Parts: sequence; structure tokens; C-alpha cells
Amino acid sequence: MHGVRRELLEMQAAAAGLPLWKIEIPSPCSNVDYDARMLAAVQRAVAENIECIAFGDLFLRDIREYREQRLAGSGIEPVFPLWERPTDALAREMIDGGLRARISCIDPRVLPPRFAGREFDHALLDELPATVDPCGERGEFHTFAHAGPMFERPISICTGETVERDGFVFTDLLCERDSPERTARGADSSSPASSPSR
Repeated sequence: MHGVRRELLEMQAAAAGLPLWKIEIPSPCSNVDYDARMLAAVQRAVAENIECIAFGDLFLRDIREYREQRLAGSGIEPVFPLWERPTDALAREMIDGGLRARISCIDPRVLPPRFAGREFDHALLDELPATVDPCGERGEFHTFAHAGPMFERPISICTGETVERDGFVFTDLLCERDSPERTARGADSSSPASSPSR
């Protein structure tokens, strides 16, 4: 749902100093397929002696119950460290703590498309309609975190094209080195923007 490029996900994990387990799912993905792939990931976690999994759920009881049911009897404890924290205060606390994130996807049924690609900051929170959760907990929007105290270094990003697809509005986030402006410049070998082919 975040619509974020795999490269940025890999950079995010590296900046956080964490291993990344990629779980491939088809598109579209049925609940049966999703459950089977997540079960395989849980079995791997058990085999690697992982004792708990932390979830960022805030207040949706059905989502929490779904996670608890899927982990029941696995030996892995579900942990919900942010559960029932007031979301307006939490959003502002995260921003004040140094979190920087960009909106990568919005649900246009509840949030105008002009919010796509915006920085997640106090100005954005001040503009959100009262019906939209400040943390996007009901799926109103999704973000990509690119800087903050949890990262060893920030991830330099820029915004690409914004498109509507499958009933949602996505803004393509790019690694800054891949920005259309830098590509169009055609940096020569003496330019700091040039890089070896990937």
C-alpha cells in the first residue's frame, strides 16, 4: 500500500542497521495467499529464535486481533508499544523527535490528492481534515520515513510522478541521485552527480 520502491526500502533498512526479510506477494493478493506467506515468515522467525514481533498498530481492534490470532500458539509474542496512544500528540511527538517522512499514498475518498507527496510535518497536520487520523491509522495515507533518530544517516529522496491507480493516489519517491532533473542533466564524469552504472 505504501507504493515505495524496493531500493528505498533496502536503503531504509540499511540506515536503521536492521536485516530485511522480503516477503514477495502477488498483485492482487488474496487473503489466503497473504496468510500463507506470512505464516512462512513466522515459521522462519521461530526457527531463528525470535521471541516477539512489534507492530505499530494504534487503535484498530480488528487489526490487532487478527495479528494476535495469527501468532497464537507460534511461540512469538505480539507487542503493541504504541497501542491507544493519542494519535495527534503521537504524530507531533514523532516530528518533534526528528522523524522526517513523505506521503507516498493517499486514499482520495478521504483526503484530497494534493496531499500526495507532501512532507509529514506540522504544516501538514494542521491542514488535515478533522475526519483524517493524524497518523493515517485508517489507511487515509501512507508514508515513507527518510530521516530520524532511528537511522544512522538520512535517505536523500525527491518526488517523482503522482498517479492514480487501483483507487488510490501514489507519488513515486525516488532516490535523489535518480531524480529526473539529475538524469536530464546528463552528468559527465567530472560531475559529483555521476555514478558508476548499477
